[in-house]
Amino acid sequence: MAKSTDVRPIIKLRSTAGTGYTYVTRKNRRNDPDRMVLRKFDPVVRKHVDFREER
Repeated sequence: MAKSTDVRPIIKLRSTAGTGYTYVTRKNRRNDPDRMVLRKFDPVVRKHVDFREER
């Protein structure tokens, strides 16, 4: 079982387009201590948009 203080926690990336679409990924806390923002495809609006980390 993973600890809550794991170096690579599982995070949710929620679409900034307001569709409610999410991706689930892992991130390295040592390299990226701030909230992550990735540009990924949102199939609801059929565009690439920013996805922000949600806690």
